[in-house]
Amino acid sequence: MSVSTSESEGHGLRFDNSFVAALPGDADAAIFPRTVNRACYSRVRPTPVKEPRLIAYAPDVAALLGLTADAQSPALAAALAGNALWRGMEPYAACYGGHQFGHWAGQLGDGRAITLGEVVGPDGRARWDLQLKGAGRTPYSRTADGRAVLRSSLREFVASEAMHALGVPTTRALSLALTGDLVIRDMFYDGNAQAEPGAIVCRVAPSFLRFGNFEIFAARDDHETLRRLADYTLRTHFPHLVPGKVLPGGELGPEIYGAWLAEVARATARLVVGWMRVGFTHGVMNTDNMSIMGLTIDYGPFGFLDAFDPAFTPNTTDAERRRYRFGQQPQVARWNLLKLGEALLPLLGQAALVGDALTAYADTFTEEQGRMLAGKLGFTELRDEEDGALCDDLFALLQSAETDYTLFFRGLAKVSCEALLAAQDPGEQKAAQEEQALAALRPAYYGAAASEPQVRAATLAWLTRYAKRAVSEGVSDRVRGQRMNAVNPLYLCRNYLAQEAIDAVEAGDLTLLHTLVDTLRHPYDEQEGRARFAAPRPDWARHRAGCSMLSCSS
Repeated sequence: MSVSTSESEGHGLRFDNSFVAALPGDADAAIFPRTVNRACYSRVRPTPVKEPRLIAYAPDVAALLGLTADAQSPALAAALAGNALWRGMEPYAACYGGHQFGHWAGQLGDGRAITLGEVVGPDGRARWDLQLKGAGRTPYSRTADGRAVLRSSLREFVASEAMHALGVPTTRALSLALTGDLVIRDMFYDGNAQAEPGAIVCRVAPSFLRFGNFEIFAARDDHETLRRLADYTLRTHFPHLVPGKVLPGGELGPEIYGAWLAEVARATARLVVGWMRVGFTHGVMNTDNMSIMGLTIDYGPFGFLDAFDPAFTPNTTDAERRRYRFGQQPQVARWNLLKLGEALLPLLGQAALVGDALTAYADTFTEEQGRMLAGKLGFTELRDEEDGALCDDLFALLQSAETDYTLFFRGLAKVSCEALLAAQDPGEQKAAQEEQALAALRPAYYGAAASEPQVRAATLAWLTRYAKRAVSEGVSDRVRGQRMNAVNPLYLCRNYLAQEAIDAVEAGDLTLLHTLVDTLRHPYDEQEGRARFAAPRPDWARHRAGCSMLSCSS
């Protein structure tokens, strides 16, 4: 079976494939694992699938693209599963390298992702890469088949759209398609490979360029291609840094590359603060999984915090070292930026510009983290060291008992600080108000932790400090609660919920998937009849594969 091409169909999409037009491509058309030199991409067509069927679709993403095709049409399913190419599509797989778990891994590249083309949005300005993940073998597939399974594809579709709704920078997902084919996967690399349903997710981003796209050319001393890629990136995605600052001959100077690196650093800092706000752990923060645009990219073994634990990692591959644990993400992001800066040194000319970018990262992270923590607590800002201690003591308290990170802050928004302070004299009124405050938090505790005397006493002591600080803001409990609920989500793409949806789809039922996606599109609003999606992780999911930890094949 071969991919069909329709020159008459575009379905509203306008392609302007600047990446392949401006940058050097692979001269070899062979599709087998090999080293690709002095090329930013290899042209490759998706491998057709047996029976393409769309099972999830994001109309708002289609609107971004100007896509007018009927969501139920076979033509759309064929294109979004790799069985057909529309007018203007010029598919390719990108070449990049990366540091994986702290070590240089050499050439990596799009081993199972194929970019169909670059779409200009209806406004004539926004640009969007349209990419199929799981579309077949490429020269970067190494020993893999280029395919993806339902569980990984569904998780990426749901999570990327959920993260967008949470307000965290991310790639988007247009569709999720079943292929009708089976894919062999060894989920935990333990020799127990099984046949699983194949699937393809179509993801969308202004660009899928990663730190590793630049690292590969620096590692090979291919400074010409490195400069061409950097110049293309600046002129296409950071044009505000370029006008009036070019050297004779149109070349960009070191100060422009330095300003760009600093901007990437600031965007990365804002991204990681967004992760920390909602309890997101990427799971595999290799440099090839770091977006040059400051987006969350490549949803593999990710996980949202259930019980607060800075050492949490959802990745079985990282279970021993926990390099990419939740609390370590800010430090890892800095290290990754350092590696990007080192790769750009041939263009920067001086290490001081890398240092400036790392300073920009640190300053931005500190500022954004302070704003984020203040928002989670319902404050306008963190005022002093006492506020810092209040935050530190809270996280120590959350860790001392198994406490749900998300549900604690939603419960805290319900605590009446005014009533708690008004009833400080010993007696029945004080006891009643303390019990009411603890009752608001009780749904956040796993097991019987909330009733333990030590936890109860420590929580009440912290709540008294918090109440005094909250009242000093000069706003009512109602206003404070509204502030908090605007930044502290109620609904998340918890691993166990995603796994339940996967199980249901495998059994032929799409209802749970669609309800989950619809719920996660409004993560801050209480939704009638959907309390189950705001529940803490159930005991059965504590150690179940796919619900607690996952592998990189997940």
